[in-house]
Amino acid sequence: MSAIYDLFAEAMRSRRQILCRYDGYARELCPHILGRSKGRAVALAFQFAGQSRSGLPKGGEWRCLWLDRVSEARLRAGPWHSGALHGRAQSCVESVDLDVNPQSPYVSRPR
Repeated sequence: MSAIYDLFAEAMRSRRQILCRYDGYARELCPHILGRSKGRAVALAFQFAGQSRSGLPKGGEWRCLWLDRVSEARLRAGPWHSGALHGRAQSCVESVDLDVNPQSPYVSRPR
């Protein structure tokens, strides 16, 4: 995998925030699911602060991030953020490698 993938995995294991740029926008987020979709590394993360092309609602929003579009990523200590529970399965990550949810329906594969 890549250094970005490894950083996201470490953030998940240690429950630390990630500060990064995605498509040029500064983001502050907590990744929850990590894996692959369409042959590319991807993460489902909760963005709680920062910017995006579409704006960020008060309270934050779930984001699907292609890791090859992430730059300037670094870990930061701080509160772990998560969105409201919902009744439908996520469709961002097709093949899940890591999931922080203890009741995860996915079989995480250690990397």
